[in-house]
This record gives sequence, structure tokens and C-alpha cells, in this order.
Amino acid sequence: MSAAPATLAHTVDGDLAGLDLADGCIAYLGIPYAQPPCGALRWRPPLKVAPWSGVREATRFGAACVQPPTLPESLYRDEPARMSEDCLFLNVWKPARAAGAPVMVWIHGGSLRIGHAGSSLYDGRALARRGVVVVSLNYRLGIFGFFAHPQLRAESPHESCGNYGLLDQIAALHWVRENIAHFGGDPAQVTVFGESAGAASIIELMTSPLARGLFQRAIIQSGYMVWHPDLTRASCGQPSAEAAGAALAGKLGAADVAALRAREAGELCAAAASAGFIPQAIIDGWVLPRQIVEVFDSGAQAPIPLIAGFNSGEVRSLPIFLPPLPQTEPEYRSRVAALFADLAGRYLEFYPGPDIKESALRAARDAFYGWSAERLVRAQGRLGQAAFLYYFDHDYPQAVARDLAAFHGCELPYEFGTLGARAALPPNWPPPPDEPRERALSAMIMEYFTGFARTGTPQAAGGPAWQPFGADHAFLQLRDGARMASPLLPGRFELHEELIARRRRGNQYWFVNVGLASPPLPPASA
Repeated sequence: MSAAPATLAHTVDGDLAGLDLADGCIAYLGIPYAQPPCGALRWRPPLKVAPWSGVREATRFGAACVQPPTLPESLYRDEPARMSEDCLFLNVWKPARAAGAPVMVWIHGGSLRIGHAGSSLYDGRALARRGVVVVSLNYRLGIFGFFAHPQLRAESPHESCGNYGLLDQIAALHWVRENIAHFGGDPAQVTVFGESAGAASIIELMTSPLARGLFQRAIIQSGYMVWHPDLTRASCGQPSAEAAGAALAGKLGAADVAALRAREAGELCAAAASAGFIPQAIIDGWVLPRQIVEVFDSGAQAPIPLIAGFNSGEVRSLPIFLPPLPQTEPEYRSRVAALFADLAGRYLEFYPGPDIKESALRAARDAFYGWSAERLVRAQGRLGQAAFLYYFDHDYPQAVARDLAAFHGCELPYEFGTLGARAALPPNWPPPPDEPRERALSAMIMEYFTGFARTGTPQAAGGPAWQPFGADHAFLQLRDGARMASPLLPGRFELHEELIARRRRGNQYWFVNVGLASPPLPPASA
């Protein structure tokens, strides 16, 4: 990052020296927003950071949460420079003369297992040049962020445990409320935005009483509404979160929580990953009061405007969604009939057999990301809130050559304005070409998103007026440019709503087991 130590900023915890960037922005990196969650503070809610005296250098990113390595060939391989349990840091990019500017708080993705706010994908300067203050944050991941155990629940005055990563995000939002005015931001005009697990976190925060009022708008990119484990009760054929945690402790040879707290962080992270631990937010009655879908069904979520959407090639880069595929069309049709019973005909109407892989990819995309996005904007509309749906359908030669057109996350360089040869993308990421057409699309997306943060209505010069999702089911298609259309993939989301409703009634959990990875559908009488 080309910059020089520069401007001081005051926070309630102490003073910071940031970096003057060469483009009219100032960055403050590696700001602690909570105490290090280490030692006895492992698996405890975040505590307010201890104030410091003098001036603290805020010129490099803080350490990322300890996390397992990704496969060398992974598209999403983006190893952090430093990892530590002492990871609760955030970053601020601001226009040099910001005053009362809207604030955009980024929550990164990574399946709650990997990721960090210091990724070059999330450089906030291009958005800040458009007049907003950008904040990005680390939060606890994996076993450090989402581990439940009966002894941890017994320690809690709220009889809660397991949602430490979400509590970190809430603590960071409190930091924003207390401090962002010192950076020229308006604490009453906060938009949270995130992709993948970051978007799912925002959906969860919209249902949490602890986060109510901490943000006024949301942008949810490739988010998902799934079944969540209950803290103390088995549900949908799955054990309680604390029972699963106790079983994991047994696998790790730990007699109690004290023994787990004594384990070195890197070794514990590796052991939990090897034992198959899958981090998920937990229905605990305190952070998350009840199943996310139920909250949205009852209209009890945060009544805020939102943007939600997904990409046309979502699961092309996510092989976890596809089981071994049938080799012939008759085998495919037989598999569909066995899985979807009386709804198999409708399923085949939308996902026919001649191109089995393509049908499987589209079905998994629609069931996981598409159904969630459409359901979110529909639910906010019922509350009388403006809700805007998008469909990112843009491809470019480097991605097409790898059969990755509009893959999961491919919009990130466009929304953060990191196109071009100098943009430091992750090593295996297909680089978008630095051409006028690509730069124009990037500028349009940034303008829509910052306009939404500023006014609650996404607007972009040269782009169509983005109409809210309503009775006509309007959506914005982002391809080589932008255009309004209606409806998106008609009939698909209604089918997946019926499939998931049937599974809910039949006490059958749903997560990434969608499309051809689904279990047999419960009968209609369930």
C-alpha cells in the first residue's frame, strides 16, 4: 500500500496515526476493537479494549484469526500474512475531508472457517473515494468463533455459548457507533455489506436483538438462509450444538473446557478441522432467538432497506454442492424421481436432463443462494421496506476459459474497484481484464452501492433506475452493463420454497444438502 505515516485520529480508546494514501484517502489499519480473546478469554464474549496512552500506529493490518490452510489449487486461497488468536482488529478508509459521511461496514466471507479483513480483495480506498467511510473487520472463525459446550453455557450469565464470531461483529458495530464520527462518518447512517458467510452473518444480525439499531441498511451478496443448530436441543435430526461440542472435545482428547483452553491455538485449529468441525451460528435464545427463517416469516427481523442478490455461476467454483452425478439421462431422471417424489416433474421442468452437470449446478445455485436472496427481498417488502434484488450475470474471458463464468465471489473486484494489473488478487483468481467495459461496470456497481448507503436508494449515473422488488418482481441484471427485468428465473424459487417447507414440516434439516445432494423429500402429509 503506497502511503506515508500521517494524519492522527482520536478514538475513545486513544489516538491513532494512519496512512495518507496518494489518492485523497486516509487509511487506519489494525485498530483493536476488543481485548485479545486469548487464554481465559477464549470462548467468552468480547470485552471492551483497554485504552492506551500516546499515539498508536495504525499503518498495517492486524493479525487474522487462526485458520486452517486452504488447498494450494483453491480459487479462494488467500493466506493471511499473520495469524493469531489476538485478531479482533478493524480497518477504516476515509476521504481526507470526510464529514457526516455514510458508513459502509464490510464483513468478509469464508464459510466461517477462513478469511480476513486484510485481504487485498477488500481494499476500501476506491469506495472511500466515492464519499463514504469504509470499515472492514476480523472476527473469530472456526472452533474459536462457533464452538459450544455445556461447560461454556454454565459459565455464561445468559446461559449461552457458541456465537462468539457474531458477538465480535456486534462489538465492532458498537465501536463504529462510538468512534466513527472521529473519522468523518455518520454513526446514524451505517450500511453493513458482506458476501457469502459475511452475508449470512448479516442475515443473522438482522434477527439478533443485540444488533438492533446498530445498522440502518444492508447489502447481502450471495447470502444464505439455512437451518441452524439449537444450543441445547436436538432438531431436524441433528444433535444440539453443545452435544456436538462435547463430542468434539472427546475426539480431541480433552476432559473439559479448561483442557481445551490450554491447547495452543494453531494445534487446536488443525485438530478441530481434522475432526470435521463445521462452524455455524447457533440458536441460543440470546444472540439468536429462534430459527432465522422463522424470524423472517413472522416479520420480526430488522425493518431496514436492503439489497440482496446472487451470481449466475455461483456453484461452479464450489464442488461441495455436487455429489457424484448420474452418467445418463435415464439415471438422472430416476435419481430426481427418488429424491423429489411428487415434485419431480416440476424439478425436471426447470432442471432437465440432457446437460446433467449444468442442470445440477443451476439447481444447487437456485436452492441455496437464489431462494435466499428472493426470500429476503420479499420479506422486507412485506415490512414496507424498500428491497432491491440483483443478478450478477457477467463473465469475462479468463473466467470463461476455466468454466467459472460469474462464479461465487467474482463481483468482489468490481465492487471494490480493484481491477487492473496492479490489483493484488488472490493467486488463483481469474483476473478480470483492465478494459473500459470492465471499469465501467465496476464504477456502476460502486455507484449503486454507495448511493444506497447514502440515501437508501441505489442510483448510478448511466445506469437504469433500480426499481424495488415488488408485485412485478423487478430485479437488476448486471451483465456487460445493467438493465431492469422481471421476473428472475420464474417458478424456480416457488419450487424451492415448497421443497424446503416440506423438509421443515418433516423435521429434515437443510444446509448444503440441496439439489442432487438432497435427502429424499418427506411426503406431502409430513
